[in-house]
Amino acid sequence: MSPDPRRSVRTDMHSYDEVLHRLYEILAPHADPGIVLVENTDLVVDLGLDSPRVLDLVLELEEHFDVSVPMNVLPDVQTIGDLARQIQQLIDATP
Repeated sequence: MSPDPRRSVRTDMHSYDEVLHRLYEILAPHADPGIVLVENTDLVVDLGLDSPRVLDLVLELEEHFDVSVPMNVLPDVQTIGDLARQIQQLIDATP
């Protein structure tokens, strides 16, 4: 059985721009019509993510990027760009 290509992020996705693009795709369903996702889109103010939705999103990101997101980084994440930087750091730190 061949590996799921969506799970092979570490070999396929190393640049910040690639992580950012993937986040746009993952977050698009959470955005109201007319909201354009950009680096400075605020996850709470612009997308209306509340605590339960953030936790669901973290689980989805962990599965998609094959990383573990520590809860203590979440207070530092306000925008999509912040989230992309955190995910990028986690990918780079994972052997």
